[in-house]
Amino acid sequence: MTEYKVIFHIDEINKWKLLLNNVINLLDAAENDKFYIEVLANSEAVKYYDTKQNLQADIDIMENLNKKGVNFVACNNALRGFDIKKDTLISFVKIVPAGVMELVKKQSEGYFYIKP
Repeated sequence: MTEYKVIFHIDEINKWKLLLNNVINLLDAAENDKFYIEVLANSEAVKYYDTKQNLQADIDIMENLNKKGVNFVACNNALRGFDIKKDTLISFVKIVPAGVMELVKKQSEGYFYIKP
């Protein structure tokens, strides 16, 4: 069994469905491999995590992926920039101080970078 670490980066709100399908396809193709997957949203894409935005977010799909070990994180700078409060985020979303710093850290830890 091979282990892989992958970070998916999204900063455009209109790319969410594509990104989620990419994650699903990756997990479906994994067979016996082990994956550590993080989805990082910054810029306008953080709005998708906000339950008050009424964007028809695929919360059920994200929740199912989260149960499979996929971590969803939001850039705190973007949340502040769009005045999104922590208590309105989807419950399993974690906040990182800065999205760009999260990308640097994950890539230094050997994560593959994917941006749909």
